[in-house]
Amino acid sequence: MEEKKNILTYAGLKKLEDELQDLKVNQRKMIAQKIKEAREQGDLSENAEYDAAKDEQRDIEARIEEIEKILKNAEVVDEDEAGTDAVSIGSRVTLKDLEYDEEVTYSIVGSTEANSLKGFISNESPLGKALLGKKAGDHIHVESPSGIVEYNILAIERNSDN
Repeated sequence: MEEKKNILTYAGLKKLEDELQDLKVNQRKMIAQKIKEAREQGDLSENAEYDAAKDEQRDIEARIEEIEKILKNAEVVDEDEAGTDAVSIGSRVTLKDLEYDEEVTYSIVGSTEANSLKGFISNESPLGKALLGKKAGDHIHVESPSGIVEYNILAIERNSDN
């Protein structure tokens, strides 16, 4: 079975590489020091600091493994190639929510970078799928848990602040 490609923008790739570097260089040293200090306190069977440090070490190693897997299967999208005539990964799209009569802006990114609270939606999400390939002025319908939501696409820009 082929691994799923992780679509990333250059900014998303850089962010993951920086996090991986920090985890491997800084966090590993810090946790090794915590474990060393906890060991020096003696009996490990009732040492909460040692247990907490080992848990933290396990979490760090799991995150390192997760990032390495993402990067191994990464496909980087060149946002400079994202045009402003149609929505694609790397686009920043301004929409008018017709039900609430309000404007919202989203950046279309791969699922690895998605963070709806910060305005980054996945190309695999219902809204992301509905937007791909559409043009400014288009009217779209998106199925959500609360029913059909309708939007008008007001503007498409290149995403520059990932």
